Amino acid sequence: MKISALAGCVLLLAIMGCSHLPGAPKPGVEVPRPDAIMNFADLYHQNCAGCHGNHGMNGAAFDLANSTYLNWIDDATLRKIIADGETDVQMPAFGRSAGGFLTDAQIDALIHGMRTEWPAADEKPQGQTPPPYTTALKGDVARGEQVYQSACARCHRESTQSITSPTYLSLVNDQTLRTLIIAGRPDIGQPDWEADIPGHPLTDQQVTDVVAWLASLRTMTPGQPYAQPH
Repeated sequence: MKISALAGCVLLLAIMGCSHLPGAPKPGVEVPRPDAIMNFADLYHQNCAGCHGNHGMNGAAFDLANSTYLNWIDDATLRKIIADGETDVQMPAFGRSAGGFLTDAQIDALIHGMRTEWPAADEKPQGQTPPPYTTALKGDVARGEQVYQSACARCHRESTQSITSPTYLSLVNDQTLRTLIIAGRPDIGQPDWEADIPGHPLTDQQVTDVVAWLASLRTMTPGQPYAQPH
């Protein structure tokens, strides 16, 4: 009886064909190759939205749809970040040259979509030119603490988000801190470099100094109360 039932299942599968097996493409539906997907919405949803949120907002990672950020960062820098990832943070490399799955054309499609599909990208800056994305300046820890106290502490003292937490700082690199200071986070009301001290935009040196001070607070044992081993 069992043999007959097994034979019947085999016959049924043969009649149905492999196209009806679970996971197989539906008849008449063409599935594009992964490297042929060029639609921005599909590329972003599959590769970016999980961290940066739908439409570049409200994700666990930085809001890419931040207008200050989009008008500040250039295409070459965006391309390098997407293709090669970033060290010391959870930003993986998506470019094929770095072990990812996206072609150069797909990365270009992502950048073009970020610039054209999100309304925030149309908001052009009206004030002064912000400090550069990267800098050759050397930060001074003591000066950085002074700038933090005058430009940042008044908000962070009252916030439950402790940016000076050694555990938090161990999860972000210096470039992320620089980006947050310059571009701000409008989603939580954090001002950008131009409004941290009303009427006195932060200079490249001041931003660099604050980053140096924050970096000095990092711990090698994040989340643990005891001192670092010597």
